[in-house]
Amino acid sequence: MYKDKSVSVIIPCFNEENQIASVIKTIPAFVDKIVVIDDNSKDKTLEILKKLQTSNDKIILIENKKNQGVGGSMASGYKWSRDNNIDLAVRMDGDGQMDPAHLPLLLDPVTSGEVDYTKTNRLLSGNAFNKIPFSRYFGNAILSMLTKIASGYWHIADSQSGYTAINKKALRLINWDKMYKKYGQPNDLLVLLNIYNLKVRDIYTEPLYDIGENSKLSIPRVIFAIPFLLFRRFLYRLKEKYIIRDFHPLVFFYASGFLLLLLSIPLLVRFIYFWISVDNIPKINFLAWMLCVIIGIQFILFAMWFDMESNKDLK
Repeated sequence: MYKDKSVSVIIPCFNEENQIASVIKTIPAFVDKIVVIDDNSKDKTLEILKKLQTSNDKIILIENKKNQGVGGSMASGYKWSRDNNIDLAVRMDGDGQMDPAHLPLLLDPVTSGEVDYTKTNRLLSGNAFNKIPFSRYFGNAILSMLTKIASGYWHIADSQSGYTAINKKALRLINWDKMYKKYGQPNDLLVLLNIYNLKVRDIYTEPLYDIGENSKLSIPRVIFAIPFLLFRRFLYRLKEKYIIRDFHPLVFFYASGFLLLLLSIPLLVRFIYFWISVDNIPKINFLAWMLCVIIGIQFILFAMWFDMESNKDLK
């Protein structure tokens, strides 16, 4: 128990034989249940977990007979925590990159009722640029900006951080079967939380790298998948939050802005065609293109501003 609240730590595992034992051994004593999901590992992860379970009655082992991805594994852990009336559910990965000493920092704002969900933010650390591999730092920064737009949590960064804590209210509101099952799970969850107007806060921590972890993340595999996921989820959030559950005129601004930018594409093609083939600049065409681009961008910026104002209290 932590401040009279039951706590579960959810650990999704796939081929973590080198780190999983040390991760479990360093989990603080106040944690009530350690929910470990073996995602059909091909190494000795499952064997190690079963051995640890015999000497630690806090361990709840869930075996995926088929690989579900990190999101699918997290959904299983969240559903177990929900069904067993857990007050606070924490996610920690099995690679040792999440310092158990930071657990109270994550839990305190959720325990006090200030927010519904906390996550670590490693990007604002003074050492982040030096500690995080450049490709991951740059990619994380880009995805964080896209996630701000998609999720509506404009105050949140380091969207790829999976070190999180969530309360019972959120556990019961979210439909975990609809959560994205792969590496975009943290981004997708932020979108789902925003639909229900749940409060989210960043907790600043130092990044941990080069501690023997074996990253499964393939940058080429996610570089297009996550942005496409965020675009789909952005549209889903607009529909669910600003049309179905409530109404806000920002949807008209977004729709008009995107429509004008789409209209600007054939106008630009026509303008370039006449410029190259006839050596003539059609003035009306050029003016129409400029107006579509300028007004379209203005509409989108206004929509973002409205969205920011609508969500400014969710922190």
